Amino acid sequence: MSQLYAQVFLLGIKMDFLSLDYVQFLIGTTLIYWLVPNLQMRLLVILTASLIFYSFIQVQYVWLLIVMLAITFWLGGEIRKGDQFLKQWLLFVGIFFNVLLLFGFKYIPFVATIIGNITGLPVGSSLAIWAKTNIIPPITLSFFVFELIAYLVDTYRGNSPARDFLSFAAYKLFFAKILSGPITRYQEFLPQMLTRSRPVLPDIAEGVWLFTCGAVKKGIIADNMARLVDICFRNTERAGSIDLWLALIAYGIQIYCDFSGYIDMARGSALLLGFKLPQNFDFPYFSSSISDFWRRWHMTLGAWMRNYLYIPLGGSRDGLWRTCLNLMIIMLVVGIWHGANWGFIIWGVWHGAALVGHRLWMEICSVFEGLNKIWKPLPMKFVAVIMTQLVVFIGWIPFRLPNLADTNMFLQRLWGYQSDPQFGVKIYVESLGITIGQIALLMGGVVMMSLVAYQCDRAKWQLHWQVKLFLVPISLFLVSILSPDKKLPFIYFDF
Repeated sequence: MSQLYAQVFLLGIKMDFLSLDYVQFLIGTTLIYWLVPNLQMRLLVILTASLIFYSFIQVQYVWLLIVMLAITFWLGGEIRKGDQFLKQWLLFVGIFFNVLLLFGFKYIPFVATIIGNITGLPVGSSLAIWAKTNIIPPITLSFFVFELIAYLVDTYRGNSPARDFLSFAAYKLFFAKILSGPITRYQEFLPQMLTRSRPVLPDIAEGVWLFTCGAVKKGIIADNMARLVDICFRNTERAGSIDLWLALIAYGIQIYCDFSGYIDMARGSALLLGFKLPQNFDFPYFSSSISDFWRRWHMTLGAWMRNYLYIPLGGSRDGLWRTCLNLMIIMLVVGIWHGANWGFIIWGVWHGAALVGHRLWMEICSVFEGLNKIWKPLPMKFVAVIMTQLVVFIGWIPFRLPNLADTNMFLQRLWGYQSDPQFGVKIYVESLGITIGQIALLMGGVVMMSLVAYQCDRAKWQLHWQVKLFLVPISLFLVSILSPDKKLPFIYFDF
């Protein structure tokens, strides 16, 4: 599936966030948007720009997004007018329609393969092969469907639906967030669309700064980490335990900087147009528990799961064991949402088990209050952070290696294995041009910079906007010279 997405990415590479074409597109859209005085015209500018943007990436699916929008918009209006029975029926139809599309595009090969393996019928394998070859899912589909479901549920719960299709389409297709979020609710976005504000220089500066920070994360850190990750994960049988641990840490850094970098660029792009998209990360690798990690990682997905699945399932209201079951269900859904393979399912179950374990531990601590004091000293807080991240990083293995045999080999070789004698020369010297010690030093530098940024964030220290503007061209110049020659798609485009 990732190869199909790579092909799609190459078709739309001119509109990649890190490209000059996108920067020109963003500047042009921003200027036109602020020059148009009429609110409806501004919404039309956003909608037109968004359709153009998506057309550069997957023009063949523009019609599908519009049809999904139109049906959901109509259902929202009918839900508002109907009686209780009709509301429930229309909500079911809307959710079923969106989930069916998500299943049809993303999960048919996986399910068909399972059916073929269980029944032994060749039709299952044939269908899976055909689907893998011919079906390319829309890049935005998972995020798109979740936002549409949230809109229908919020309307059913009593929130006012969109009164006109233009504002609804502008919200849903907004180019800054359409590809990979952050997941945004219509009721949160609507007040910003109705505001006739004028551009404020500090906000413009903050938008440019956010975009630049995202470019640094993606271009300099994530894409360079990807070189080590790809080589080591492809050569697990030749790598030693130290090599694999370095690659695993590198992947953890890569996926965070890749996704949070995209979110920074998305939020920065939106801020240039006067829109504030929700934050999606809050230094998750400094979390001291797995539940704390999920309050800081992919925060909008966590909020969606809590509001539209966990609470409707009963949340933590029906006793400890029901709470644990709900946590497992939620994380299983999160794993499946990321993709149709066993690696994501195992990753979801792993995190579900970790959340259940933490919930049971908290229950024990509520009975034996003295246990809480164990984690109060600073050294023990540090131990808690290390333990939490060990769980998180081990979980990245099946996430990165969906083939279970590859995951099993990687896990087996994490302890006590020496690398192939030629591995170090081929990988570090010839391929990367850097020693293993230098790689470890660079990773340590990334961690230290993150720690400084974390402390500044907690202390509410901010650079003045003039300083940020001064650093922008320097940072972008570093991105241009330090990024790998080969452009890499954002990881979450694959989901």
